[in-house]
Amino acid sequence: MRLRTILIQAAVPAAVALLAGCGGSSRGGGGGTRVVAGFYPLAFAAQEVGGSRVQVENLTPPGAEPHDLELTPSDVSDVERADLVLLLGRGFQPQLEDAAGGSSKVLRLLDVPGLRVFPGNDPHVWLDPLRYAVIVRRIGTALHRPAAADALVARLRALDARFRRGLARCARREIVTGHAAFAYLAQRYGFRQLAITGLAPEAEPTPRALQRVEQEVRQSGATTVYFETLVSPKLAQTVARATGATTAELDPIEGLTAAEQQAGDNYFTLMRRNLAALRRGLSCR
Repeated sequence: MRLRTILIQAAVPAAVALLAGCGGSSRGGGGGTRVVAGFYPLAFAAQEVGGSRVQVENLTPPGAEPHDLELTPSDVSDVERADLVLLLGRGFQPQLEDAAGGSSKVLRLLDVPGLRVFPGNDPHVWLDPLRYAVIVRRIGTALHRPAAADALVARLRALDARFRRGLARCARREIVTGHAAFAYLAQRYGFRQLAITGLAPEAEPTPRALQRVEQEVRQSGATTVYFETLVSPKLAQTVARATGATTAELDPIEGLTAAEQQAGDNYFTLMRRNLAALRRGLSCR
């Protein structure tokens, strides 16, 4: 896998240079602004803001972890030919950042003015509706659709109000999660995240680190260990068994599964589902 990644990374700059010399239009033709997004939250915002005036391509396939994105030659072609490229930056999707380069058509959204990012470049800002609203406004400016961005921001503010009401009176204030994806959500609504692993969802804790987490879970009185949609639940199940807790799903909304797409789920339906899971796990009234 490491050799494959090195080869792909070496090929991306050469492919970009070749495409820059060839020019041409985006795959699929048609009208509207061509937007390429690194993963779901950015693609969703662009589609909601742009509407019928944009063609949005999400480079991360359904059910895939965006951290693990490996670009195909076709993806590189789409990045080069897009009118606007949306990515988080700061190493969240390194191959996409390499392919995008420093072009003026690229928005690195963790660097948007007014967006407060935690030390360590935790990327999961979209789980805080008000931080996500900052990103939405920047995309609205890039697409020359400020009114549409305002409408989406209003929906995000309503979602924020719903979370505030729903999490105001809870018996516990700690959530145990598979990896450290929920710090922005926790800060916004006044609870504490106990993460089994760090920011990398594929990381495996050492036995000593796992014992320390289990001790913290017992001390906190947490009754639920949350696993994630696109990550194996085995670690969460291990900690739950050791501490007498149950498990439940909490979605970091890094992408949709094929089943969620077919069911018509989106950012708002998944966030409301997260709120319900938090209320159950924290025994909120």
